Amino acid sequence: MAVTVETLEKLERKITLTLPVKTIQSEVESRLKRLAKTVKMDGFRPGKVPMNVVAQRYGYSVHYEVMNDKVGEAFSSAANEAKLRVAGQPRITEKEGAPEGEVAFDAVFEVFPEVKLGDLATAEVEKLSCEVSDAAIDKTLDILRKQRRTFSQRPHDAAAQATDRVTVDFEGKIDGEPFEGGKADDFQFILGDGQMLKEFEDATTGMKVGESKTFPLAFPADYHGKDVAGKTADFLVSVKKIEAAHLPEVNEALAKSLGIEDATVEGLRADIRKNLEREVKFRLMSRNKQAALDALAAVAELDLPNSSVQSELQRLIENARADLKQRGVKDADKAPIPEEIFKPQAERRVRLGLVVAELVRSHELQAKPEQIKAHIDELSASYEKPAEVVRWYYGDAKRMGEVEAIVIENNVTEYILSKAKITEKAIAFDDLMGQG
Repeated sequence: MAVTVETLEKLERKITLTLPVKTIQSEVESRLKRLAKTVKMDGFRPGKVPMNVVAQRYGYSVHYEVMNDKVGEAFSSAANEAKLRVAGQPRITEKEGAPEGEVAFDAVFEVFPEVKLGDLATAEVEKLSCEVSDAAIDKTLDILRKQRRTFSQRPHDAAAQATDRVTVDFEGKIDGEPFEGGKADDFQFILGDGQMLKEFEDATTGMKVGESKTFPLAFPADYHGKDVAGKTADFLVSVKKIEAAHLPEVNEALAKSLGIEDATVEGLRADIRKNLEREVKFRLMSRNKQAALDALAAVAELDLPNSSVQSELQRLIENARADLKQRGVKDADKAPIPEEIFKPQAERRVRLGLVVAELVRSHELQAKPEQIKAHIDELSASYEKPAEVVRWYYGDAKRMGEVEAIVIENNVTEYILSKAKITEKAIAFDDLMGQG
């Protein structure tokens, strides 16, 4: 086999492959003989079908398979010999004018780029920090109390107000016609919890048991119910019951009900602080990691393989379709999603992936077993039975791969932060938690 490698432009390369016709014919005959031993055809006993009949029926498909296999093997061998790191699949076309007794093919493909990491000392990173305040603990306590609230019936003449649980019958109509999901009996919701649209809550607030009211309600344009989104309905609501909410006191009984080991108010607050600090740590790590990776990518120089970008683009589009399907969008798998929407994200991911891989390779930032173990222990610590969660991670290669990837990213982040120009910035607890 003769091999020539040609550089087209940037990352694109071309290899010309030539194969002896005899090699292909020999392999085709060999496969047809094997096939003849097992093939079943009407009028013949198994294994007794004449070769010329087998060749006539299966010759084309076997020849096609052999050509694919042999060209693939020749390409892999040539790429290895030339020490090429191939990105994506080659485009292979048959070439005219091959010497007698040979067939020739052109394989056009991309290679992974040379990555110049650049000087990290010139990279600038804004590193966030955040404190868990007493106010944050108070807010979490309020949420925990809300989750354990009880209700008692209000007097018959009491008006519904925020935090009350109301039981209502309602029916909505658009242009005088009922619509799906627009009617319910004995429906319960809590005023102020945002379970219902604001106009519905506003209309119900101030009503008493036995009262009815008709009011207009404009559904938002992005409302999840597509049939009513952007339309205005007239609702008739009747109040049947109003119950006042009672929040449990912050005391030892609450601490005990929450399973706190040190069942005191101090123990409860300490447990909340520990959990919030763990969550803050992970969120800060995620935000700072992103800032560090962006800084690394900004000082790196490389060309992007188009095949890798296209693969990532298709993956992002498929994810978007799956998300639409989960939301109940009809024919989500056929939804037209323009590539331009995801192209910047796809390019960024490919760029980051290549740059991170080069940094890991050149500075030996691979995940060590003890780092993986420490990360899993930390992830498991917030669960009731940490040992079971640890076993769950170690029992699945895919999950372990995900943990390894996170640890490598952490190693990369620490390395970047140790070299770059760092600007420290404190961020409010609510701002950090509000941004996922």
